[in-house]
Amino acid sequence: MKVLSKYLALLGLAACFMFALDVSADEDSNQAVPLRTHSIYMPYIDQDLQNRWFDFGADTVINTNKYIRLTHDRQSQTGWLWSRLPLTTANWQVEFEFSIDGQNPSLHGDGMAVWFTTERAKVGPVFGFIDKFEGLGIFFDTYANARHPHSFPYVMAMIGDGQTEYDLANDGKLNEVAGCEADIRSKPIATKARITYYKNTYLEVKLQYKAWDQWEPCFTIPNATIPSVAYLGFTALTGEVSDNHDIISVTTNNIVSVPPRSYKPSVRQPDSSSSSWFGLLFVLKLIATSAFLGVLVLVYRMYKNQSNKRF
Repeated sequence: MKVLSKYLALLGLAACFMFALDVSADEDSNQAVPLRTHSIYMPYIDQDLQNRWFDFGADTVINTNKYIRLTHDRQSQTGWLWSRLPLTTANWQVEFEFSIDGQNPSLHGDGMAVWFTTERAKVGPVFGFIDKFEGLGIFFDTYANARHPHSFPYVMAMIGDGQTEYDLANDGKLNEVAGCEADIRSKPIATKARITYYKNTYLEVKLQYKAWDQWEPCFTIPNATIPSVAYLGFTALTGEVSDNHDIISVTTNNIVSVPPRSYKPSVRQPDSSSSSWFGLLFVLKLIATSAFLGVLVLVYRMYKNQSNKRF
């Protein structure tokens, strides 16, 4: 009986070891809860030509089988798509597929933006939205109004206080919090952006435009603060130059897990330490599983032997 108790103890230890490995592997992963109120997919509208959670206006046109076109490849167009309800959750992730293209490969613009602001559905000069906004604007700028050391298209962020003007003449250089070069126009694969926000901790932007499921870090803003009540919006603008600016889908999730212990400004490079860790984790799990099964077989045999002795 003492031997049986010993093996049962070993069985319990093996089970605990496997559980600890699973917790270690998953403790930094995001637990996401879909937010239907801030997500939109084909066919976008119902039989009344409306959407329950989003409004659209100005020059925006909806093709129920393809896209929400904020602007056509025509001069002097403005379009917008805004959530009807504010985004009030503390931590969230917004991933959206978009497309920017047009007939002219060398002369095009002006660009589009995604917004998290206290006001909504207003037309203005900043990529189709009002100036002196309060909240966060992320601009997908495809036309340079001035000379810069970086190339275009350029993706940049501005946090507005409700009083500061957007530096239109210099493509927002006076307002830029963070930015990156990204060749997001006229790509053969789906172009996507993923925006992850942990309240008062950081905001991160990643882009997919080189290969499917290859997310390129664009920028990270530490200690980012966005209004606690902010509407999600998408706008686009054309002037003397133009492009098609399309929204294909928007998926928003509420993140209920704690933020990662640490983060670094996003620089894409192979993470050899992470790969080594997952390889070691796999081997340890394999050993633990084998030990668990071995102990289980021994316990069964001992139980069977004890039963035979009784009879």
